[in-house]
Amino acid sequence: MKPLEGIVVLEFAQFMAGPSAGLRLADLGARVIKIERPIHGEAGRQIALKNLFLDGSSLVFHTVNRNKESYAADLKNPEDLECVKKLIAHADVMTHNFRPGVMEKIGLDYEKVRAINPKMVYATVTGYGTTGPWVKKPGQDLLVQSMSGFVNLTGNKNDDPVPVGAAISDLITGTHLAHGILASILKRFKTNEGAWVEVSLLESTLDLQFEVITTYLNDGNQKPVRAEKGAAHAYLSAPYGEYPTKDGYIALAMGSLLRLGEILDCKELANYTDALSWFTQRDEIMAILRGFLIQKNTQEWLDILEPAGIWCSDVFDYKTLLNHEGYKVLQMDQKLQLLSGEEVYTLRCPIRMDDKRIFANKPAPRVGQHTESIRAEFNL
Repeated sequence: MKPLEGIVVLEFAQFMAGPSAGLRLADLGARVIKIERPIHGEAGRQIALKNLFLDGSSLVFHTVNRNKESYAADLKNPEDLECVKKLIAHADVMTHNFRPGVMEKIGLDYEKVRAINPKMVYATVTGYGTTGPWVKKPGQDLLVQSMSGFVNLTGNKNDDPVPVGAAISDLITGTHLAHGILASILKRFKTNEGAWVEVSLLESTLDLQFEVITTYLNDGNQKPVRAEKGAAHAYLSAPYGEYPTKDGYIALAMGSLLRLGEILDCKELANYTDALSWFTQRDEIMAILRGFLIQKNTQEWLDILEPAGIWCSDVFDYKTLLNHEGYKVLQMDQKLQLLSGEEVYTLRCPIRMDDKRIFANKPAPRVGQHTESIRAEFNL
């Protein structure tokens, strides 16, 4: 039995942040019902990477909506809205990421939902909170990465701002939303009362940077400065970073620079006896290492460094990673059959329960695929 079996979640959320929280709850056993507009469904069905679509919806939609059901309803239609309210009375959790004011107009804001179901865990995602000058600004991943300062941490010293090449703000916000929902479910078991969980893309992205922002706040507001080349962290000393080798790259994490020099037999590193210089003279130290490590293949260096306990690794691309035995033993892959006969080849839930991997039972639904069965089940 999965830990959230018996929990019913109504997901009004779209795109990535809210649905990624629903994905995790579904993976853990919750019954997640997407409330979607008829015909076209939620807007995320049309947001595609490389214009890849399966069974009429984007591949992105399929990756974040597995294990869910779809109930089609026009919330501006009084009859549909009444059916949704009846469904709310039977649910445990409700999520949405509409802009502030939208659910109030529809009549599904927290106070009205609590009147229908006092035990409801009502969970919302916004871009920048519910007050202030940015309330109406689009809550989109790239915009939030940029406004939060996150784009100034990746890349080298003289690079322009560099966004992370994944929906990092969306996904960390979804993680925080799931945390809040689970904590509120636990609270409800103790108090028999619901709760209102609120997260925002901006606050979650700021929290993702808590170590570097804390450093900034306690270091005289000194701007983080990335290393000249091979940067991996604006506030960490050499050798922390990535270096070219004869046939690829090698990553070196934190550790004693002097010990590293001894193991590599790189005599120039012995000159940096003061550990403070490993940061203040980071660029010149990293330049020495670049000139030294380029002389051998990555695996040759790993064969020297790993037995000595130096924290290091190869730098893989997806092709190398996905064909490596270290990846294969994780059994991260899963294939899901769609109604169209097509297959979605994706990853499983990363959480294990009782030493068992969690694989999806069903693919993402078509728009309104479960409307009639849900109406019959809940007598809507």
